Amino acid sequence: MKESEGLAPYVRTQQPEGVQVSASRRRGTTDELGPGGPERDGSDLLAALLDGMDAALCAFDAAGVVTHWNREAERILGWSAAEAVGRRGFAGWAVRSADAAEAEAWLKSAMRAAGRQVHEFALLTKDGGRVLVRTQSATVRGPAGEPAGVYCAFGEVHAQIDLERSIALSEALFEDASWGVVLVDVDLRPAVVNAHAARALGTGRAAVLGRPLGDLLAQGVEELEGALTHVLAEGAPPAPAEMWVSVRTAEGDRRRCWRSGFVRLASPLSEEPVPLGVGWLFQDVTEAKQAEQEAALLRFRANQLHRAARAAAECEDPAEAAAVHLDFALAGFADHAVVDRVAGGPAADGPGPVRLVRAAETPSGAPGPSLLTGKAGLPVRYAEGHPALQCVARAGCVRAGAGAVDPGQAREWALARQWPPDAVHALCAVLRSRGRTLGVVTFLRGAGRTRFERADAVYGEDVAVRIAAALDLADLTGTDGRAEGGR
Repeated sequence: MKESEGLAPYVRTQQPEGVQVSASRRRGTTDELGPGGPERDGSDLLAALLDGMDAALCAFDAAGVVTHWNREAERILGWSAAEAVGRRGFAGWAVRSADAAEAEAWLKSAMRAAGRQVHEFALLTKDGGRVLVRTQSATVRGPAGEPAGVYCAFGEVHAQIDLERSIALSEALFEDASWGVVLVDVDLRPAVVNAHAARALGTGRAAVLGRPLGDLLAQGVEELEGALTHVLAEGAPPAPAEMWVSVRTAEGDRRRCWRSGFVRLASPLSEEPVPLGVGWLFQDVTEAKQAEQEAALLRFRANQLHRAARAAAECEDPAEAAAVHLDFALAGFADHAVVDRVAGGPAADGPGPVRLVRAAETPSGAPGPSLLTGKAGLPVRYAEGHPALQCVARAGCVRAGAGAVDPGQAREWALARQWPPDAVHALCAVLRSRGRTLGVVTFLRGAGRTRFERADAVYGEDVAVRIAAALDLADLTGTDGRAEGGR
């Protein structure tokens, strides 16, 4: 058997990385290279190809004699090419006597079998140790199709298992993972996306590939791209990051919170680390974050109510205590607030027109404590259908807003309702005490805040109860500037 013929099928399937010189039997090389070919150059090229392989390689001729032995085989077993080439089989040097029969049977079966064969058995190192290897072998055919030899690639089993685990982990992440996995290239475009990530992005796996992240996310793109760029330049961050994004879907934008981890991907085949992209793993924690935020908000508001109650208890004037409750309520809740009292005394629950007098308000310019007003008793010019009048009529909360309008229209909307010009969201809560309606407290938010929700209305009612109790006490003691008999 010509050695170059015996190794040609294996050489064509490998990707050599380096060039080193190997000791191997070189007879017959010139026939493979062709008439007149440089024998030494051809054999050196073949030796360099064999020694550049990552896998250990040995070859046998038809008689079972070792014809080739590369550097990786020498590294694993310790036998040099000069010591291995020319030996018959593995018996007596590379396997124990008890395993010699098994190795001989494997060599014969590999010679006769069609296709690639995989075996695992123990080989002996030069110093007497044992190494469990996994071999992949295939027969080499001669010109007439007869078996001319066998080539065998082998590696340590633990290294093979590590490789298989890595491959299995990659496949599992991209098929069965319960969190999103995205491989982003150096241009910050998704290159591989698993099914979970595609669902989170609101599209199919193939539709995501190669698209800019700005096509998938309406908000949060800058923060995400900044994190990816940092990982490419500096490496993975020490801890996961929580990012709020808005995902574009057919039903509209969905705001989500993703807890994200990043790893930089570098090529293992290069001498120096070359970034291939970023592995981005994320999990949707929107519900948990919202619950956490709501709990923190409830704790803060409960603390504000407690602090307000203690501060109001030190006020000699009940009307001043009402203003204290109003000031404490504004923190983190609203930008402005006004308190309107029912003109002439508490309103009956029956039908009839109601007039309201401004009793207290927060300054609309520079920040400061609430101002007590309404000594003259002049009613506020509220138009019919005003949210404060609706609140009195319903004896319940009323929410109102300017809607999606330009700033000029929003200003006109606020001024028409006798509110500060920057108000765009309003919450009116009725002031009730001892079964009577005393007035309305109105909380106002500017364009930088969200509209009032149901949870905000509950908090507004809690504040209104305390303000109403203070104002009712002021009526009883006559400290609000109105005569007791005027009620």
